[in-house]
Order: sequence, then structure tokens, then C-alpha cells
Amino acid sequence: MIKINHSDQFICLFDNFLKTISGSLSGTGRKNPGDSVQSKDMTSKEFRLSGKLMRVNHAGEVAAQGLYQGQLLFEKNENMVNYFHKAAKEEADHLIWTSSQVAKLNSRESYLNSLWYWGAFMLGLGASLSGNEKSLGFLAETERQVANHLDSNLKILPKNDESSIMIVQTMLHDETEHALWAENSDNFVKLSKLLKNFMKNGAKIMISCSQRI
Repeated sequence: MIKINHSDQFICLFDNFLKTISGSLSGTGRKNPGDSVQSKDMTSKEFRLSGKLMRVNHAGEVAAQGLYQGQLLFEKNENMVNYFHKAAKEEADHLIWTSSQVAKLNSRESYLNSLWYWGAFMLGLGASLSGNEKSLGFLAETERQVANHLDSNLKILPKNDESSIMIVQTMLHDETEHALWAENSDNFVKLSKLLKNFMKNGAKIMISCSQRI
């Protein structure tokens, strides 16, 4: 692992923010799974539904970048730093894929993406500063909630929108793997029910707002 000082870390943080918001962030280089299938004819209502769902998912991926940057900023555990970097790269793939899909569906990205990024950053930073146990518990719970959200997407996405379905299925696999890594880590401790409910309510607000704004 290459060690960098705090000044470099803050530069990397703002670089990540700008690239996330501008759509120029690079990921692992994986192919967009949505490009492997051709969506069938969809009604205007189905286009609107898919566009709204993928806009929410894109906003979630913007937040994921902020979350990992927050957890990385002062983290000293080499194993956690390495995995956070790996997971952030995979989340960058999701960001690229959902952005592309939003455009294909003639929809738009959330106007509040900067808010989602910095809000998630503060949550990630707070979890990291609370110690490895809370940081891992926070990561696992976040990814589990995201996985549940994506699973609910698969139940309501139009069946003809095979492209969006393939993207969501791949994202669901990745999010589940991230949660499993945290849960299988030595220092993992489950979050309290109160904190879990707080996170769920926060996610509901983000989903509701990003659907509209």
C-alpha cells in the first residue's frame, strides 16, 4: 500500500468528488452488463418507471463514492484501506453503468448529487472515526440495505427493460459481496437497531428526493 500524507488525501478526495459529479470517474474497466442485451419495446410509462429507478440507483452510487472516501480519509488499517479502494472502484463501475442507463432511458440524473455525496461522506467519516468495529458494521449494514433496495427493483422493473435488469443484477451481486466481506472481517460488530433504523429512514429520504429532484 502506498502511504500518502493528509494534504494528498484531501486532494484525492476533491478529485474523486469532481470526477463523480462530472461523470468522468474510472472504475475497474468491466463491461457494462446492460450492453450485453437489447431491451424490447417499452411503453412511455415503462420508460418513465425505469428512468426513475435508475436515477435513484445512480444517486446511490454517487453517495457510495462519498461514503468510501469518508471511510478512507483517516483509516490506518491496511487491510481495510485496500478493500475500501477495491470496493470504491467496483462502485465506480455501477456509477458509470447507471449514468449510461439513465441517458438511454431519456431520463436525467438527480440535481442533488452533490448533497448525496457530501452527506454520505460525513456518515462514512463518522463511522471510521468511531473505530474499526463501527466502520465495518456501518459498511455491512449500508450494503445490505442497498442490496435489499436493488432486489426490490428487480420486482418492479419492466420485464422488457432487460438492459436495466442486467445492470441491477450485477450491482446486487457486488453489493452483497461487499457486505459479506465486512461481516466476515475479524473486527465486525453489528450495529444497534436504533442506528439501523436511522440509516433506513435516511435512505428513504434520499430515495424519495432523488426520484423527484
